[in-house]
Order: sequence, then structure tokens, then C-alpha cells
Amino acid sequence: MNFNFLTSVSDAVLAHNELIAQQALGKKIKVHSRQNGIPDLDDVQMAIIGVQENRNDVNFMGADINFDSIRKTLYTLFPGNWHTTIADLGDIESGESVEDTYFAIRTAITVLLEKNIIPIILGGSQDLTYANYRAYDSVKPMVNIVSVDTNFDLGDANLPIKNNSYVGKVIVEEPYNLFNYATIGYQTYFNSQEEIDLIEKLYFEAYRLGEISGDINKVEPLLRDAHIVSIDLKSVRAAEVSESQKFSPNGFSGKEICAISRYAGISNKVSSFGIYEYHNSKNDSATSMLIAQMIWYFVEGVNCRIADDDFTNENHYQKFNVLVDDDELIFFKSLKTGRWWIEIPFLPDVNNKLKKHTLLPCMHSDYVLATQGEIPERWYKAYRKNSF
Repeated sequence: MNFNFLTSVSDAVLAHNELIAQQALGKKIKVHSRQNGIPDLDDVQMAIIGVQENRNDVNFMGADINFDSIRKTLYTLFPGNWHTTIADLGDIESGESVEDTYFAIRTAITVLLEKNIIPIILGGSQDLTYANYRAYDSVKPMVNIVSVDTNFDLGDANLPIKNNSYVGKVIVEEPYNLFNYATIGYQTYFNSQEEIDLIEKLYFEAYRLGEISGDINKVEPLLRDAHIVSIDLKSVRAAEVSESQKFSPNGFSGKEICAISRYAGISNKVSSFGIYEYHNSKNDSATSMLIAQMIWYFVEGVNCRIADDDFTNENHYQKFNVLVDDDELIFFKSLKTGRWWIEIPFLPDVNNKLKKHTLLPCMHSDYVLATQGEIPERWYKAYRKNSF
């Protein structure tokens, strides 16, 4: 396999790895080393890739990125009762141009997706999510992205891509593979009213920080429907991270961002997971530990995945039909996990992105609201988006 643009994990990390406990995660991970090269990926389910690219950060000041501190911390953690194999493929260094880096990301992620290996990406500025998305062009016709962020990052799609405008490029550039985009944890004062209105107009989903912090379980159906999960570390409150990482006093707590990471792992659809906007510094232990724990919880979630969305066997689910005004809403409940879905009807007379009836993850509370005559907002947005 041609991964010649990947640099090996540093000797400093490998030397540190020799000193840790035999039961630690670092002893279980297949590591790309200078001595042994890229490990065999035949039995690997997840692969860590660092991307040392941040030139499209609007605040770029020429600083380099180094993930050694994160790796050292992650390797010292103890694995859970896991049945998956993890590889650390090392880093993609910044290319001659940012486009060269994007090409390397697309190439690497496409290969991993085709092998059913979940890439865990460390970045770098969040515009790298665009390259991650483009890796799906030849793999999946329709993609859902969930971004955990203070901002929508729509920007002006006519201007060169930046970390605060990459979503605009995802929406307007061909091929049009984006079906849904959801933002978790946005903070109103960081977003213009025009952007908020545009998100609404496109029937995308947006959940404010307070709404999610009040009930973290609300993220579960959103992440259950995601293929790409992109976390901006600026969404974490300043008290939880090192000095160079501080952004806002308001944001998710360490516990909440780890819960979100675990929900992303549990989702059967999530096939790539990225943590972006990392700024390393000498006194970096808090941020490194938080990111290591986020990765740990994501891997833990993947190991807890249960296939429960096959509704061909009537013994595995319950079906509920609810009439709300003139709409018949059809809910499904998995008897295996207790998770809920709602059906989005196929509209044959509309040139839409769906080619058949599809199921949208939801919560039990959505069913309860429907029985009280209220149409769930997620269903309404998906239905309207499907009507164009």
C-alpha cells in the first residue's frame, strides 16, 4: 500500500512507549515506526493519523504542530475490554501547498474507508474536514457531517477556503455529496444572524451549547446518523485545557466532550472521527490528556456498537403509526437496544437525494411529542430537504 507521504511516529514517543506498563494501550497499538515501517492493516479496525497542517487557520502565525504529547499520553492509558485492533500510522506533514496536504488526506482516508478502517484524525485546522469529506467521493454517494463547534464555519464560499469557511465549500462545490450538516454546541454570539438564517433556510440542524449541556443525550440520534464527526477543540471551555488552547470561558466540559466522543463511537454509521484546532505548547498536559481521553472514549464506543437498524425481521422491532394532522408518522423501536427511528417517506415525483424510504434516528421523546400532535423538528427538516 502506497502511504509514502506518512511519516513515522517519532523515536521520542517510541522510547517513551518502552517505559510504560505492559497492559497499557501503547503496547497494543500497531505503530508506524522508522525501523519497521507501516504496519500490516489486515486486522485493523481503527487508524490514528496526525495531520500537521494549519496554514488555512485565519489566525495562522507560522507555528508548527506536533502530536507527540498526545501520543505519549494516549499510549499510557489502559484499554477497556476491547475486541478491536488500532494502528497509529504516524503523520501527514504539511505539503508544498495546502492542496497537496488535502490530496494526501483524501488518498489516505479513501484507502482506509475502502478497507472498512475508521480513521481517527488529529489536526491541524478544521478546514481539513473538507479533505476528509472529499475522501468519500468515490466511496459513498450521500454523506452526513456532524460538527462539534462554537461556529457554523459557513463563511463565503467564493473566497479561498479557511478554517472558518470550509462548510461553505462543502455545500457549494461539486460533486454534491452532502445530505445533512449538523452543528452541536454553537454559541450565538460567535455567529452572525445571516449564518444562523442560512442554516435554517438549508434545513440543516443546529443545537446551542445550553440545549446540549442541559441534556447531553440529545446528541445520540444526531451522531447515530453521522458519517463524519469533526470536533473543534474551541468548543471546549477554557478551564479544561492548556494555556495555548484557551478560547472561551463557555463551552463543553471535559466530561461532556468525552460523552459526545463515545456517542460518536457507538454510532454504526460514523466512519471517520476528527479532532481539530490543536495548538501544542510546552505546558500541554491538560489538553493532551483531554484529547487522549476523547480518543479513548471514541474507541470504547466503537467496541460497544450493536447492529440494530435492520428492520427486515419483525421480531427485532416494534412499529408505531402516529397521525399528526395530515401526516402519518411511522416510528420504529429496536427491541435489541431500545433506540428509535422515524421514517422519511420517499417522494417519487421529486428529484431528491433519497431513492427510497429512509429511517432517521430519533428519540423516544419525539414519539411522545408526535402522539401529542407535534411534528418532530428533525423529521420536518429532513422531509423539507427531501422535497427539493
